[in-house]
Amino acid sequence: MSEINMWQIEGEHFANGIKIICGVDEAGRGPLAGPVCAAAVILPPYADIPGLNDSKKLTDKRRRELYPVILEQAVAYGIGFASHEEIDEINILQATYLAMERAIAQLSVKPELALIDGNRAKDFGVPVQTVVKGDSLSASIAAASILAKVTRDDLMLRAAEEYPAYKFDVHKGYGTKAHYEALTEYGPSPIHRMTFLKKFYGEK
Repeated sequence: MSEINMWQIEGEHFANGIKIICGVDEAGRGPLAGPVCAAAVILPPYADIPGLNDSKKLTDKRRRELYPVILEQAVAYGIGFASHEEIDEINILQATYLAMERAIAQLSVKPELALIDGNRAKDFGVPVQTVVKGDSLSASIAAASILAKVTRDDLMLRAAEEYPAYKFDVHKGYGTKAHYEALTEYGPSPIHRMTFLKKFYGEK
């Protein structure tokens, strides 16, 4: 199988005169607890960051090695959150958009185009192109996926210190067997998304 050119999507836009492109991705849509985190990253055209790929395909060690390299090379970047309260209030999709909006708003350089991972987006005040599986097809989105994932993981590591019973350091809030066992034994923590637990507690 030939290697994917992670700059192909951006390259087509560069050829059409669009130079300032930001990749946008999120981490933490699925967990039962904690915020959703989004990152927006503008890389220099054809920045050479060896091993840049979808954060889910990389080990934690590799993500953490790439994280400072991305920050160092980025023209601009922003990281935004939507809290568990906001997720419960407006739903996870709208909260994800809110986190993305906050990340894009932090960029010190206004992008001419935002490449958004997935198949849906909203008006973020800049032209948008959605890219399905974008984090494994676009260097910009892959960079954003790594920043979002590492940032959110670190936040959940701090949550694990505050709420040790739930072992957030192990599963980062995702619905593992151990996580559900802790929910059964201790009930929800202050950072759980109650809308995600309706069914679980409704069945008890």
